[in-house]
Amino acid sequence: MEWKSHRIDVILEQALQEDKATGDATTNMTIDAGLRAAGSIIAREELVVSGLGSIPRFFEIYARLDPRPQAQTRFEVVSHPEIFDGVRVHAGQVLAVIRHNARALLSCERVVLNLLQHLSGIATLTRKFADAIQGTHARVLDTRKTVPGMRALEKYAVLCGGGTNHRIDLASGILIKNNHISLGGGIPAVLERALKARKPGQRVQVEARTAQELEEALAGGAEAILLDNMTPVHVKQSVERIKKENRWIPTEASGGIVLENIRAYAETGVDFISVGALTHSARAADISMSIDAEPS
Repeated sequence: MEWKSHRIDVILEQALQEDKATGDATTNMTIDAGLRAAGSIIAREELVVSGLGSIPRFFEIYARLDPRPQAQTRFEVVSHPEIFDGVRVHAGQVLAVIRHNARALLSCERVVLNLLQHLSGIATLTRKFADAIQGTHARVLDTRKTVPGMRALEKYAVLCGGGTNHRIDLASGILIKNNHISLGGGIPAVLERALKARKPGQRVQVEARTAQELEEALAGGAEAILLDNMTPVHVKQSVERIKKENRWIPTEASGGIVLENIRAYAETGVDFISVGALTHSARAADISMSIDAEPS
């Protein structure tokens, strides 16, 4: 993840602007402008870390937004060499220490924690799903069910948790789903059009919900199959049917997949299992910041 990319900068700056970090009334009235402090970011539960690279970037952007001396003072973010994105940590471990002007720390505290909690929550949940299918052939995929504007960061968090990214947006892959099929005149018609119009290197994936739809997709030359809302038994039967084709066709299972049943789906022989919950239902990780004044 390139934390200094324009795309990420926009997200972080919007978070600071939304919270009016440069106009923190309480902090500006109660804290000496010259006071320096150390903020320790602490994991309050076992979790998988994601988002550490955003910490220095938040303060760099804050300095750009606020011309006052308190925002322009030197700062440093220090973490143990063994603590980095993707690492599993225990409750009580310090993820990073920020040494900065006390006003800057207090004004940015909430947005820094919000992002770390959100991304680490996604990474932690993803790791649980990845652990549940360890030893099988399958890989866990994310989906496009992300918070608007946060997709790049949320998909990065999935990678930190050991998952795999599906297509990043509608332009980066061809996935013919049930609404395309119903509006476009059926699988044979829409598949033929997609295969003719696709760009070099674009693979055409088709959603199949029944054995009949699977046969139509295979007959039409589908290059990847999404097995949607099927039971593990039906997914296994579908995978075995697909393997009889005289070509390699990647398979993906989706719909109704939770921690309690993902192992059953993985053992069907399917290549990928997509789980929308990774990004749309992950609980925020419990992370806090303890701020103490430093000797002058």
